[in-house]
Amino acid sequence: MSGLTGWVTLSRGALGWRLVLASAVIALLCVAAWRPGRGSGSPGGAPAVAIEAKIGFKPRMPAAPAAPPIPVALFDLAQPGIDPVHVTAGIEPRTGLREDVLSRGDVAAVEAPALRLTLTRGMNAGAAPTLFILMARRAASGPSLDRPALAVVRTGSRGRIQTKFGAVDTLEVTFANPAPRACLGFVTLEAGFRLDGWSCAPLGQPPEAQALACTIDALSFVDLADPETTAAFSATAPASRSCPVTKVAEVSVPITPTGKRARNKK
Repeated sequence: MSGLTGWVTLSRGALGWRLVLASAVIALLCVAAWRPGRGSGSPGGAPAVAIEAKIGFKPRMPAAPAAPPIPVALFDLAQPGIDPVHVTAGIEPRTGLREDVLSRGDVAAVEAPALRLTLTRGMNAGAAPTLFILMARRAASGPSLDRPALAVVRTGSRGRIQTKFGAVDTLEVTFANPAPRACLGFVTLEAGFRLDGWSCAPLGQPPEAQALACTIDALSFVDLADPETTAAFSATAPASRSCPVTKVAEVSVPITPTGKRARNKK
């Protein structure tokens, strides 16, 4: 009996060692099968990054829709001239205010008149820096109007004129160009919006203050979404000033999406 008991005890001990060895072998096989960068969800153990590269990047959040184009208001000048009037509209990135720009002629063409003005609308649009700084900023933004940038190299006399928008400050400025050109810069002081720019007379001389006042009074503007500004442009010019009589364009003609009047097909 003692021999049988010893054999049974030895068999149990051998079985325990066998189980320990089998567990160790299984653990080693698991460690050997694992590789860095291999995922169980990737076919053939291919890296998940490689699979995403083959499929292509798919954003989780949808892209923000593009901002709708800004409608161009009906901005015009009821004065005769050889050069056409160009009007653009945009948002000034620094202030977030809307700016409608009207331009006519080219400052570089000394033999012809040139006009460039900006109508700024929005909260605190009437607040403006000094006229010199304003003219320098506008001149530097020439490339945005498909024109070379300008630089104010000299200033002259200051003045003030009365227009249908109230008082307007003026400043003689000379721009650096292939040929320097003297113009008359201006900015409104009393309107609920800001109207600023410059006017250049032919042959390199700044226009007379009277002529600039007549040009400002000849501006017309229609924006159905902004009745207050539209009404301000419809105001009557001061009776004490006589300007050349020009026929103001009819504003009842429908406005196309590009800001131009639709042709009358009658």
